[in-house]
Amino acid sequence: MIRALALLALLVAPALGGCSAIPATGERSFTGFMGPADEARVGREQHPEIVRAFGGAYADRRVQDYVTRVGQSLARVTEVPDLKFTFTVLDSPVVNAFALPGGYVYVTRGLMAIASDEAELAGVIAHEIGHVTARHAARRYSQQVVAGVGTAVVGAITGSDDIAETFSFGASAVLQSYSRDQEFEADTLGVRYLGRAGYAVEAMGTFLAKLDRQSSLEAELAGRSPGEVDGLNIMATHPRTLDRVGRASAQSGAGRRERDAYLQVVDGLVFGDDPDNGLVRGQSFIHPRLGIRFEVPQGFRLANGARQVIAQSANGATIVFDSSRSEPIAMTEYLRTVWGRSLSLADVERFQVDGLDAATASTRIQTRRGPLDLRLVAIRVDASVHRFLHLTPPAVTPTLAADLRRTSLSFRRLTPAETTAARPQRIRLHTVGSGDSRAALIERMVPDAGRDRRFDIMNGLAPGATPAAGTVVKVVAE
Repeated sequence: MIRALALLALLVAPALGGCSAIPATGERSFTGFMGPADEARVGREQHPEIVRAFGGAYADRRVQDYVTRVGQSLARVTEVPDLKFTFTVLDSPVVNAFALPGGYVYVTRGLMAIASDEAELAGVIAHEIGHVTARHAARRYSQQVVAGVGTAVVGAITGSDDIAETFSFGASAVLQSYSRDQEFEADTLGVRYLGRAGYAVEAMGTFLAKLDRQSSLEAELAGRSPGEVDGLNIMATHPRTLDRVGRASAQSGAGRRERDAYLQVVDGLVFGDDPDNGLVRGQSFIHPRLGIRFEVPQGFRLANGARQVIAQSANGATIVFDSSRSEPIAMTEYLRTVWGRSLSLADVERFQVDGLDAATASTRIQTRRGPLDLRLVAIRVDASVHRFLHLTPPAVTPTLAADLRRTSLSFRRLTPAETTAARPQRIRLHTVGSGDSRAALIERMVPDAGRDRRFDIMNGLAPGATPAAGTVVKVVAE
């Protein structure tokens, strides 16, 4: 034990003296466990993981080039203009933006859909550049290592016993929240870079306020409390508070907003789900590439993820849908020996849906939330097995049993015509006419819960406002 502690001291002691000057702030800060070379390596190695996790890069060169141009105009006015930045638009409807160490900055198309002009987009990018130039990832990582000094070197922090393997800090860590002070610092630097690049610095404040409204809308639609946000939402990865909004809004200047140029770029931008990853349409999930669809009961809200589709209800019930490859075995055997092999399954039953081999079984499991009833449903389509997992609190299982059974039986293959008709929703521009009422403008939006509030948010309008004649607005259309 003494030798282990001595070895630990030898490893950690040099790093404890690793304070370095931060060019963006002029301060000295502890970054002993992640130097600039490590930051570049982390970014380079984790960049593909981030891109995969968020649906890939958005396949529109015009949009990618535009964001790169805006990003580079900001990067050139930082304290480290020689740092190579890479800007990527992610093909994800989630509203988010973040940065990896080494200058890798990401915005989602979901975020671009609600920005009103180039200055608001630039404000987001400038904030993320601020996290990079302030070396927040390196500082957070190094502080975590010291805080975990009683562990086997840094294994509990990085997932590796090799102190050199800093890249295992990884993509998951970059999605963790920064500290309150780091968020303020990134805002301060972002405002600085916005002003230097000639943008209206108040755009950061207007976008922060918009994010607050967007987050509240999404929480309400998902049946959550207003302050409760999705784990990948920008309000979770970069917590926004009223004082942050006020602080950023207090900045003002005579810079440019570039609304017309921005609207031309986002005209045609995919909104919501991409058909290649499946589409949520009300209570239906449609996947043209897999050629399947199903419906969930009223009261459940569908959310499409990279690997799973999840539907949740306010009474604690959850439906999880995914797909897997499988050898050609009966579905009852698949439940017993593959998917449910670690469970004590009961009521294993074979049935058919849409002429396909299917099977179901049930069990009860213990979770941190207490006991839950679990039902597995597996349906074979060629070499794929499509799977429903129904989780219900025991008190509501009898009430929901029939509805959940209908969800399983609603599974079917798409017709060729349905596959062709499954198109993405897109941002479209509309010039408000003198006779356009607010109700008429809202009708241009695809039917969706909360579309009136979404129209206001994505166009930067006060709640319930009617834009003036001649104003160009964004709508969501098929």
